[in-house]
Order: sequence, then structure tokens, then C-alpha cells
Amino acid sequence: MKDFINKLYRNHSLIYKGLLFIATTIFIVYLFPKSGKFKYDFEKGKPWQSENLQAPFNFAIKKTDAEIAEEKQRIKDNTPLYFDVDFEVKNKVNTDFKNQFKNAFPDSTSVSVLSNLKNIGSKVISELYSFGVLNEAYNYSAERQIVLLDGREIAKDGVFSNLIKQDQVSKIIDKNFKDDIYGSYKPYFTALFFDIIEPNVIFDKSFTEKVTEDELATISYTRGSIDKETLIISKGEVVDDETYQILKSLQIEYESQVWSKSSYILVLIAYTLLVALALLMLLLFLMKYRINVFENNTKVTFIFFNISLIVLISTMVVNYNSKYIYVVPICILPLVFKAFFDARLGLFAHVLTVLLLGFIVPNSYEYMFLQIIAGIVTILTVSELYKRANLFISVGQITLIYIIAYFAFFVIHEGSVTDLKWETFIWFILCGLATLFVQPLIYVYEKIFGLVSDVSLLELSDTNSKLLKELSNKAPGTFHHSLNVANLAEASANEIGANAMLVRVGALYHDIGKMKNPTYFTENQSTGINPHQELSNKESARVIVDHVINGIEIARKYNLPDRVIDFIRSHHGTSVVYYFYAKEKKEFEDVKKEDFSYPGPKPFSKETSILMMCDSVEAASKSLKEPTISKIEAFVENIIDKQIEEGQFLNANITFKEIQSIKKVLKSKLANIYHLRIEYPE
Repeated sequence: MKDFINKLYRNHSLIYKGLLFIATTIFIVYLFPKSGKFKYDFEKGKPWQSENLQAPFNFAIKKTDAEIAEEKQRIKDNTPLYFDVDFEVKNKVNTDFKNQFKNAFPDSTSVSVLSNLKNIGSKVISELYSFGVLNEAYNYSAERQIVLLDGREIAKDGVFSNLIKQDQVSKIIDKNFKDDIYGSYKPYFTALFFDIIEPNVIFDKSFTEKVTEDELATISYTRGSIDKETLIISKGEVVDDETYQILKSLQIEYESQVWSKSSYILVLIAYTLLVALALLMLLLFLMKYRINVFENNTKVTFIFFNISLIVLISTMVVNYNSKYIYVVPICILPLVFKAFFDARLGLFAHVLTVLLLGFIVPNSYEYMFLQIIAGIVTILTVSELYKRANLFISVGQITLIYIIAYFAFFVIHEGSVTDLKWETFIWFILCGLATLFVQPLIYVYEKIFGLVSDVSLLELSDTNSKLLKELSNKAPGTFHHSLNVANLAEASANEIGANAMLVRVGALYHDIGKMKNPTYFTENQSTGINPHQELSNKESARVIVDHVINGIEIARKYNLPDRVIDFIRSHHGTSVVYYFYAKEKKEFEDVKKEDFSYPGPKPFSKETSILMMCDSVEAASKSLKEPTISKIEAFVENIIDKQIEEGQFLNANITFKEIQSIKKVLKSKLANIYHLRIEYPE
């Protein structure tokens, strides 16, 4: 039992990765649609690439969205408008007319004229209330069908123009006063009618909407059907509009089938295999090419978390409304991975994530093409994320790529630009703006996962920081040495394409351990007194070697990132404090080399290797007397060749060609420092 527990403990890192792998696979599969996926890809106007397709079962042909929208609009336009009518209003108006008629005209008006005017009034009232007078103006077509309701019973039907608007009353009065004989009485007549006329027709909006909804509910979303084994399309045949709709109907029917329990389990197993395969490729990539990331459980968790998060957000957007899928800023993923790791890992993870999203999104090929191209552009354009201008420029380029690619796909599908969906361009612009959120997101990730990005490195490179200020006060010689090493290392990193910001920060902090005993290091000895004279060779070597351990302790105290501490830990590798070792060998025969060696580890990256070379060359260059170009070249060659012989760079992914480039940079920089010129023969 104890052996089993010990074995578990020794392999706890691999066990954790296995559990993380399983949990991520289950989570992503849970988000996937649980139906089968139509196995054919097709596009309108393109030849059918597969074999002859026969209907696998009976299914109905779905109407297109345009057809359904047209049918709905036709129903809305043709459904009658319902109005509530009050017939008692007409009786009331007639009564008021009779009561007020005599008082409306001058007393001198003859009886015959009054009789004729009364007849005209009765005629006008009958005409006004033939259908009714509206309570307010409505903007409907004159030919729109109407129905008048008395209670809930249909009283009369007609067209909207039959109803009288209140501003039409005067026109009807004018029409009945064409005879000039009674023209002088028209103003009295009009004044009387405007006092007594009341609306009796009110639009019943709720009832009209209910009838419209009932009519809309009767719409059939299918037109015709296809019988089983009917030939739908032959190989090589162009997919026209009708065939395209039949294929879309088959696809919808296929994916919406009610699956049996056994089929459902098979679909789940198939999805699980595909997702597991994709995630396994990512783990194998890390194991093969990014072993330092693979061995760090926090970093592996971070990668899997981000992939799961992108899949989750995309799924939620598709479930809400798939037309917003391009608003999801997928390109944040390669940006984040590039900020914390490198471009190659960022692109690899991005491509795998997009492949997984292909199971969720509509038009998966188009979506994957756009997102992979955008991811490549992201990786190629964003070089220094800590520079805000670079991020804005890159986001603009990414948005432009989206727009160009979408435009090309639309033209391929439709064959024209007349029906181009301009609103999709708005989604791309919003996606670009959302990508700018990567800056605060990186800060949040740094705090949660304890990672460090180039943005944090930029802050650490500030020589006014508390720790570097302390170094300059306690060990000014070491601080000056660190600045020189930082300049040399940055130039070397730029030459071979390494992370210049990282190596510069590592160089600034690599000797902070010397603050504990600054006078034991020659660059800080300004009084001419050497405290090593009072120590044995072993003790002196131990003080020198301990500046690495002390540096790590100080770095931990000031919460420096592990990526920076790696430079402190490895900048001397397993080299020997040669001065005291040689001195000891002169005095004693039996000398252990381990007593004068640094504990290591050896440099394990291009950046840590650069620091070792630059640190050794810069420190030793102070001992050069009357330096010349030839002396500096020989001096640089000797120091770096000795490090190669000792195997200091065996664990680093640095090539001989890159080392030669670094030598060239160091020779040039040292020559500039000493203001040397090329030696011409006399």
C-alpha cells in the first residue's frame, strides 16, 4: 500500500493532467449538440461532389425564410381591421340635430328653406353614419378590408375608405351644398354639425392582433414532400435554388430526429473520441516541443481553461442567435497564448479550438476558414503586445481580414453583391473592439494563474523599481554591470529572434543576490580593501556561489515571476569559480571541483543561454588591458567556446549558428564600448 501511495505521489503530475484531460473533454462534449451531424457539405450554385443522393426517409420540404416572411406579410396585409361601432351615437346626433336646428339659423329664414336645410342635414347624417365616423386618424390603405363589430357580432363589413375621418366632415357638407341657393346658409350649417357630430367607430387593436395571430398560426412551414428513395441530386449536378432547399430540409430533418438511446450513446461516444483526439494532439505538442509548459500543471490548466471558455461562449451565442457568432472575439485566444508562451503554441491551440467549434457553428467550413486566417494574421502582426499602438493596428488588420474573407465567401455563394448583408460587417467591427479586451484579461490571468507576460516584463524593466533602486544603492558596481549585460543581452536576443524583453529583465535582476555581501565582489570594491584576504579559498568560493541562492531568496521576497528567477538560478550554470579553484589547486593536491562549482541548473532556453554568455563576457572584459579589435574577438571566442566545451548549453534549444551570431554581436558591442577602430596596417 505504501509503495502504491509513493508511486501515486511520484506520478501525481501526470495523473492531474489525465484528470484535466478527461474533465475538459466531458465539458466540451456536454456543450456540443446531441444530434447527428449531416455528413454532406453543399453550397448553392456549386456542383454536388458526393455520390447520387436518394432520400433516406420521407420528409417535407421546408419553405425558405423569405417565403415564410412573404406569406406572413401577406396575411398581415390582408387580415381585416376590426372596429367597434356604437349605433346609438347616430340616434343621439339625429336628436341633437332636431333640437338645435331652429336655433342654428337666423329668424328671417323662410320655412321652405329651413325644410330643405333639414333634409340636407338628415342626408349628411345618414352619409356620415352609413359606416361610421372614426375617433382618430389611422394610416391604413383605402382598400384594406374592415369589419364593424356591435358587441362581438359582425354588424357590417367593407373597406377602410368607407369610414369617415373627422377632417372629412366638412368635405361631405360641401358636397351637399353644391346648389348656390343655400350657399349663404352653409357657415351656420357647418357650425351646427361640428357641435353635434360625434365619432362612433373605435379601432379594436387587440382583437385585430388576435385574429392576425390566429391566421399566422395557420401558416404551413412546408411545401410538398419527398418520398423515401427519391433521387434528390446526382453527382456533378449543380445545386440550384430548389435543390438547395430540399437538401436543407433533409439536413434539418436529419439533425432534428429523435434518436434512440443506443444511437444517442453512439453520437456521444463519437463526439468524445473526436474532442479527446484534438486535446490529445495539444498535449502531445506540449510534450514534444514545449516540455517546460507540459511539466507545469498551472500552465496546462491555463491552456485547457481558455479553450473551454472560448467553446462555452461560442455555444451560448449560437444557442441565443447564431448570426452573432462573429461577435465572439476568438482571436483573443492566440493573443493570450502568445503573450504568455509563444506564437507557435498560440497558433496550434487556436487551430484546434476552431476545429472543435466547427461542430457547433453553422456554415462550419466558412467559419473555420475565416477564424484560422484571422488567427494566423493575429500571430504574424502582434509582435510586441505591451505597445498599445501595435495592438490597435493588429485589431484593425484582423477586422479587415474578416471583412475581405466574408465578402469573398458571399460572392462565391450568391454570385453577386446586391443582397450583401452589411450588418455582418458590424459584427466584425464589434469583434475587433472586443479583442481589445485582451489587455485587462492578461492582467487578470497574471493574478489568477501567477503567469507573466511581456506587459509585466515591461513594468519590471523599469530601473526606478524598488528592488533595482536598492541594488543601485547597496551594490552600485553590480547595478552598472547588470545594465551593461542587459544591453548586450537585448541586442543578442534581437539578433537571433529570442524574447528580447524577457532576457533584458532577466539581466537586470540576475545579480541581485550580491546585495547581501556586495564588497565581496570586485565591481563593488572602491576602497582597495579585499575581504577575501581574510577567508580561505573554499569560503571565498562559497560566498561567490551563494549570490545565486541569495538572489533567488530576494526574488521570492519581492514576488518576482518564475521566468525571471530562472535567469538568477541558471546564469552561471554549473561552471566553476575558477580563480579560487586554481588558487586552491596550487596549495593542495586533493581538491574537489564540486566545492568550487555553482549548483546549476544549466541554461535551458535561448534567453538564459544568452544571459550566461553576455554576463561572462561583460564581467571578464573589465580585465582587458589595452583592448584591441583582435584582442576582443579572441577574448569573446575563448569565453564562449569554453562554456560550450563544458556543456553549459546542452539543455537549451540554441544552435551553433545562433551562438555565432551572438558572438558577432558581443564583439561589435564591446568594440563600441571601448571606442575602438579597425586596425589598418602601417
